[in-house]
Amino acid sequence: MISRIWSGESPLWLLLLPLSWLYGLVSGIIRLSWRLGLRKSWRAPVPVVVVGNLTAGGNGKTPVVVWLVEQLQQRGVRVGVVSRGYGGKAAQYPLLLTPESTPAEAGDEPVLIYQRTGAPVAVSPARVDAVKALLAHEPVDLVVTDDGLQHYHLFRDKEIVVIDGVRRFGNGWWLPAGPMRERASRLKTVDAAITNGGVAFPNEIAMQLQPGKAVNLRTGERCDVRELRHPVAMAGIGHPPRFFATLAQCGVVAENTFALADHQALTHADVGRLVKAGQTLIMTEKDAVKCRGFAEENWWYLPVEAHLSEIQAEKLLQELLILVR
Repeated sequence: MISRIWSGESPLWLLLLPLSWLYGLVSGIIRLSWRLGLRKSWRAPVPVVVVGNLTAGGNGKTPVVVWLVEQLQQRGVRVGVVSRGYGGKAAQYPLLLTPESTPAEAGDEPVLIYQRTGAPVAVSPARVDAVKALLAHEPVDLVVTDDGLQHYHLFRDKEIVVIDGVRRFGNGWWLPAGPMRERASRLKTVDAAITNGGVAFPNEIAMQLQPGKAVNLRTGERCDVRELRHPVAMAGIGHPPRFFATLAQCGVVAENTFALADHQALTHADVGRLVKAGQTLIMTEKDAVKCRGFAEENWWYLPVEAHLSEIQAEKLLQELLILVR
């Protein structure tokens, strides 16, 4: 229902407009207070790059963070990552991730980033505290923040926005009548816009999510996802239909699909009841980090990697490298 409201297909968005106006007014006042210097941003001693969204969830932001960290690491930059840690509840903040950190503590996305990149990761609702903790424990040259475009307390040297190239900005209204955290005009002030799928507009960097081989949660075995017998699919991400569409593009005909809530906590019982005898479960990597501790032998995940337009991506990376030289 919410997707129909935000796309404008359902007229119910009109009933929510007063709340959207209020949201826009409050968020506008908050942003203006930072711009006028009425509230002071904290500037880290190293460059900070924000990777964020203008809309609520499911745009492909985390794969962009992973891509960015890996690309900078390959160029000799020591990168740290900070995140809000949505879906996690640590005993205390800030929390520095270790190999023993769980999604229940740190959130699923920070754990995924930590496992994929090996970069130091810190989480805290107050991102400034996360950056300070990171710098106190790790020698990093640059910090990437996973989300936080609207978290103005932390000064940023570069802003990167990720756009869903298919859904774009829906009906264009602020939450809750539409998907917008900020209006599309905010794009004029960011340093780069990366468009995931669909068609990239002028001055946007085109990106596609390319799936790899399916990975078994228990054994680490890899195989072509089309080889999985009697597959059923689940996705607990911001926009589950994207994952199901990816599977279809890979030639997978799922016998059933299950869309779960983003950042939803999972148990063996929650996941096990989705699969019948003889079926194979395929999930996202983000779901997999929450399921590894109780996975069955027939549970697999499909990792994806961000592939960006080569010339534009290199230009963006060179701009970031200038910050650390």
